[in-house]
Amino acid sequence: MLIKGYDIGPLVAGESLPARPGFWSNHLLAMCSDGGCAERPVPEWFGEDGADADAMSEVLFDPERWPVFRVPTDDGPGAVVVYRNLDGDYGTDYLLTRPGRPYAEQIAGWDGDFSGTGLTWRELVRIADSPSSAVEGVQDTATRFLLLLPLLTDPDVPLTASARLATALAAVGAPQDTAPIAAEHLLAHLTWRTRHDPGWASPLSGS
Repeated sequence: MLIKGYDIGPLVAGESLPARPGFWSNHLLAMCSDGGCAERPVPEWFGEDGADADAMSEVLFDPERWPVFRVPTDDGPGAVVVYRNLDGDYGTDYLLTRPGRPYAEQIAGWDGDFSGTGLTWRELVRIADSPSSAVEGVQDTATRFLLLLPLLTDPDVPLTASARLATALAAVGAPQDTAPIAAEHLLAHLTWRTRHDPGWASPLSGS
């Protein structure tokens, strides 16, 4: 697989992986790794267990195969998530695609901490809710929303944000009793991060 503008690594399509056990634990729990949770984040929040998470980590962090998750839109900017499995430099890169532009632009990365620029709540929802069937990539809106959730850097999310997130988590397999707990924890970490970064601005501002 080739992505213009991102010329490193043995990229492979990863769009089938979110349906497998252990994926969401690997993708989302890292956001709760700063020790701020009153209770320990666990894979069971997502209907998974430690064995699921360990098995999936072998797939997600394979240096020979870097999973790519394309999140195209009908119009306007889309996104690409890449698991950057460089030996000794593992992380997740987030790319932005724009209509009429032949290459993707890296806007953020996760290397144990978030760096770069992210999305407002409104931008996140717009991308998640505007799948394009004309281009290969993730079509399910809940999966799209959760794949891009680590990009949320908006200190002022709406009151409905937690319910929207819990609904998305339940749609991908989180138990009804733990989805709201996971949603509250994830949003708390994401909004706290932004409040402590006064220089933040969306890469879509003014676009």
